[in-house]
Amino acid sequence: MADDVRIEQLWIPDSLDAPDAADFLAAIEVGRRVRMQTWGTDDLAYAPQEKLLEMADPYERQVILVAKVDGVIVGTADIALPLVDNLDLAEFTLDILPEYRRRGVGRQLLEAAEHFARDEGRHTILIDTNHPGSTLTDPEAEQLVPGSGVGFVPLGSRDVEFARHTGYTLQHIEQFSSCALPLDSKLVAELEAEAEEANAGRYRLHHWTDRCPDQWLEAVAALENQAGEDEVPGPDAEEMVFDGGILREAEEVTIAQGRRTVVTAVEHIASGTLVGLTTISVLALRPDVVFQDDTVVLQEHRGNKLGLLIKVANMERLSEQFPDARVLYTWNAPENRYLLKVNQQLGFTTAGVTGLWQKELPNFGPSVS
Repeated sequence: MADDVRIEQLWIPDSLDAPDAADFLAAIEVGRRVRMQTWGTDDLAYAPQEKLLEMADPYERQVILVAKVDGVIVGTADIALPLVDNLDLAEFTLDILPEYRRRGVGRQLLEAAEHFARDEGRHTILIDTNHPGSTLTDPEAEQLVPGSGVGFVPLGSRDVEFARHTGYTLQHIEQFSSCALPLDSKLVAELEAEAEEANAGRYRLHHWTDRCPDQWLEAVAALENQAGEDEVPGPDAEEMVFDGGILREAEEVTIAQGRRTVVTAVEHIASGTLVGLTTISVLALRPDVVFQDDTVVLQEHRGNKLGLLIKVANMERLSEQFPDARVLYTWNAPENRYLLKVNQQLGFTTAGVTGLWQKELPNFGPSVS
């Protein structure tokens, strides 16, 4: 057990230059070190300014608890409270420096985060565990299969052991993949030809960055709603329902956070309607690291390789606009075999899996401290 563990709510400074920013910077560094240890890179870690901007997200309240040992931050619990949908939900990201694991720090942080969530009226808690590909290849290792029945996490993982011992149940797996950029020009030509042959000139591509053209606003909102329906839902999950106004607000929030959004949509020429969409996000301070967001094709237009068509085109456009981009990351449900196949064609390789865990907190009313 670690000595003198103190749990505090992190003060969020007005700027990184403020005199009271030291703890915030130290907390973000804990997250960076944990991701370096897990993935061998800090590509998935927040830059301090990026995190500071995200703290002002109007759709989600974020609170960070920190664990201090002898006055030094050695662990963090990032608590996300949705403000528009899923009002009973809290999502935790728990980061403990490797040298302080198995010393009670994580358990104390998690218990404090659960108390905080319950006081905020949140009773469904989600946490995740991350498992690099190197931990998934041992055929002798025992596996834990989620409630969805697809995929697994290694039963011998310390993170898995911690989640189970603290009362969490594995619900779902997401496959985490990466693709080097830019794509090889010969591969692009081959895949474009394959996709165009399948759709036989019946579709037309449209591109934009950051803001959707007015003429497609409601159509894109409908596609975003479809993307939410296509996702493997969490228990009792409620997805935000988009309309044109909400989509514009979401765009402004993204722009305010300094992020860029590269979009390719596909129109069915005969009907004049958008039937598919794919989106890539570019971080404000890390233009070399980009993230695949939603890819959706309406059910009645599937089978025409439109997913392949729009993803190839969007990755090409990304590389034209943001030539510093060197790697694209994505998470997919293992049930989505079509997109996984498309990603494989594009050159994505599996980097690992993320396990999504759930716990229902008893509703005892506000806790007394």
